[in-house]
Amino acid sequence: MIEILDPGPLTTVQDLGRPGLAHLGVPPSGAADTLALEVGNRLVGNRRDAAALEATLIGPRLRFERAATIALTGACEPRRITVAAGEELRVGPCFSGARVYVCVRGGIDVPEVLGSCSTDLLTGIGPAPLRAGDRVAIGPEPAGDLEDVSTRLLHDGPLRVVPGPRDDWFADGALDTLCRGAWSVSTRANRIGVWLDGPALERARTDELESEGLVTGALQVPSGGKPILLLNDHPTTGGYPVIAVVHSNDLPRAGQLRTGDTVSFRLYP
Repeated sequence: MIEILDPGPLTTVQDLGRPGLAHLGVPPSGAADTLALEVGNRLVGNRRDAAALEATLIGPRLRFERAATIALTGACEPRRITVAAGEELRVGPCFSGARVYVCVRGGIDVPEVLGSCSTDLLTGIGPAPLRAGDRVAIGPEPAGDLEDVSTRLLHDGPLRVVPGPRDDWFADGALDTLCRGAWSVSTRANRIGVWLDGPALERARTDELESEGLVTGALQVPSGGKPILLLNDHPTTGGYPVIAVVHSNDLPRAGQLRTGDTVSFRLYP
């Protein structure tokens, strides 16, 4: 077992989520930085989709009942460490992003809900966010060997976007404004979405859009013209037009955005 001594601002259990259930109103959830989760699991010999702890801004303080092999990834340099039985691990603050992952050999063993162990903050599906005094189990010894993974292969620069599906609802030049501007991450940034500050994206239409399906990475634009970048716990439908969608390969970087960061976009390809 792992005892949660201090969870930090927000620590949840995450794996690769619940894709394909939007027709039931269930968000995909899962790790906001899937690449960090997969790298961490490879470092400790788990399956790529094993459940881990995802911490926001400040990592948790944990006590391990038995010796364990752990990987820390995400908003830190990927590294593998071992802890002794009874030892305390202080993960500390995130320095290079919003989220750090604690991957334990064997994975975090919590009950699956709809095929995933992930916490969904929007609907409440899955385990509740961790609190001081909680205890979570480590899963059985996996068959995989430890791998050495020293780098994270991410596209640098602006987040790449694909126009639409509702770019025709915006005035000429709105897509250029999106891609020319430098956007600031506001104080509203969480697993549901990242609210961006910058020039207003002018609409060509003022009527209401009927509610339609949404995907992770969608840039939804309310009437005020400031886009919201939707992350893993986003609603499955919405009535604001989507001017563009972030390329799936860049979503791990989007999942590391934090208040005060500057982000830019460019059209793909």
